[in-house]
Parts: sequence; C-alpha cells; structure tokens
Amino acid sequence: HPNMANVSKKDLAEKLRSMYKVHDVQCIQLFGFKTAFGGGRSTGFGLIYENVDKMKKFEPKYRLARAGFEQKKGAGRRGKKDTKNRCKKARGKEKTKAKSSGGKK
Repeated sequence: HPNMANVSKKDLAEKLRSMYKVHDVQCIQLFGFKTAFGGGRSTGFGLIYENVDKMKKFEPKYRLARAGFEQKKGAGRRGKKDTKNRCKKARGKEKTKAKSSGGKK
C-alpha cells in the first residue's frame, strides 16, 4: 500500500471476500497487523470461517468482542481500584455507601 499509512481491516476483508468467494464478511477475522519500517507494506493474520457459528465456537472471546459479537462486561480495572481506595478512606455506613456507588464518584 504505497503512499498510504495502512489499509483498513474492512477493505482487506472485502478484498479477501472477493478473492476466496466468502459469502459473509463477518466470517473473516483479521488481526496482528504490523506495518513494515518505512511503510508501504504490512503483514498480519487472517482467518476465514465457514459460518458465524463456527467462528463463535473457535475464536477467543476478546477477538469476538472486537468484532462486536460479545459484550464487554464488568467495571474496568481503574474503576475497581478507585472504589477500593475510596472504601479504605471511609468507615462504617459510609463504607457501604462508597462500595455501592461503584465506579462513580
């Protein structure tokens, strides 16, 4: 891809779809791209599945979440730490109130 910083995964998925005659673009998973020094060329990995059910069976959860198939769950790491540290400062009823507020201040 000369004169471009990099190529979008959507464009690559479309190109692979036409090359390998894949019926659904969602069955193509692209990841691990690295741009060569100086630009103009990139390398990465791609997996093409027969159907979405097979993809959901074999793909790791984090890649499914990236593709929009899994919901990200729970509070973030930073939010949990903030809650823990607020609880350390509070005593009694205030401590339960700080725990229940969760990630909010």
